[in-house]
Amino acid sequence: MLQRATRGAIDGMATHEQPGHGWTVVLRRQPARMVEGRPEGGYTDAFEIVCCDCGDHPDLDYSEVSPELRQVRGPYSVADGIAAYRAHVGLYHPSAPADDMRRERMPADRV
Repeated sequence: MLQRATRGAIDGMATHEQPGHGWTVVLRRQPARMVEGRPEGGYTDAFEIVCCDCGDHPDLDYSEVSPELRQVRGPYSVADGIAAYRAHVGLYHPSAPADDMRRERMPADRV
């Protein structure tokens, strides 16, 4: 799952009209902005985590989510994003395949 999510993020993964297409949490390249649920203006160099199980939605712009979800979203560099993804899945999705990974604090928690 991690490799697939990372590969999608590096390719600038497109969002879906509805969450739940086989994933609930994803690391993706952060869109420059979201307009009517679609990325517009390309992508930034930052990465973000979108977790539907935590109440986030892939069609929402960073500015439209709560401060709590922004702590999960990031933004992250790719290396910090991978570490945050692993930590998030390990802490909040223990039945997911990443549950045997070492649990680490997310970079956003180190503030």
